[in-house]
Amino acid sequence: MMLPLARTIEFWRRAADSDIFFSFTRSWLVVASAIVTALFFICAFGASFIAPHNPFDLATLQLSDAFLPPFWEEGGTTKYLLGTDDQGRDVLSTIMYGSRTSLIVGFLAVAFAMVLGIGLGLLAGYVGGAIDSIIMRVADVQLTFPAILIALLVDGVSRALLGAQGHAEAQELVLIIAIGLSYWVQYARTVRGSVLVEKNKEYVQAARVIGMPAALIALRHVLPNVMGPVMVIATINLALAIITEATLSFLGVGLPPTEPSLGTMINTGQQFLFSGEWWITIFPGAALAILVLAVNLLGDWLRDALNPKLR
Repeated sequence: MMLPLARTIEFWRRAADSDIFFSFTRSWLVVASAIVTALFFICAFGASFIAPHNPFDLATLQLSDAFLPPFWEEGGTTKYLLGTDDQGRDVLSTIMYGSRTSLIVGFLAVAFAMVLGIGLGLLAGYVGGAIDSIIMRVADVQLTFPAILIALLVDGVSRALLGAQGHAEAQELVLIIAIGLSYWVQYARTVRGSVLVEKNKEYVQAARVIGMPAALIALRHVLPNVMGPVMVIATINLALAIITEATLSFLGVGLPPTEPSLGTMINTGQQFLFSGEWWITIFPGAALAILVLAVNLLGDWLRDALNPKLR
């Protein structure tokens, strides 16, 4: 029996010899995107240790430091490299903490959309009949509306059901559910199409012959063979979820201003954009654009790497 260290070494050796790793290393653009994405994750989830200041610590905030420009402009200081906002918070530190909030919301929303979409897609493709028709017609209807409108609708319904106070307490959860409900359709349609192909293959027929339950066949045998396209969709949808969160926060129906995300920072900064304090909105906007571009490039590479026709 191989020792854990030996198994780990063998795993990484095989990974280095794989076609996916070769495809990854041959493109400098993909490598650069991976490095940028990794830096965002490190800065976001290590903000408590890396960030120069803590924007949540009210004891360190001073209104006299508000609207300080970046350090290279007149009036700027190296204490606040990218300047400060209207509350005297360091823009660089707030971007780090805000990126963490945006990434967490994006990941949880994509996870919720994956679970819902994969479950409904498996059910529709494997069972078929009226259940398939109902799920796909609901999906077709939802595809006629932009994702942002679905998210706004879910947010509005939650406000009506929970009330102002209840909605404020569960605002982050509502935002995750709203974004997740906006993107489940792609998973459901993709999984359903793959299941329709896989369920007629010999290994599924053999599992039926030996009396294995349908639910177990779908989860143990069919699902692993349809996860390739799902992972590509999830990677691309992460960028879309981050943009949707930023859009909702910018419109004032996402996260509250007291819980900074990239969207709330852009919303705050645009109020002062034309008065000369451009850095409050430009730097968070640039961070959002760079993060989304890097994740999208990784998603495009993963789509091509997992497509056997392009190998």
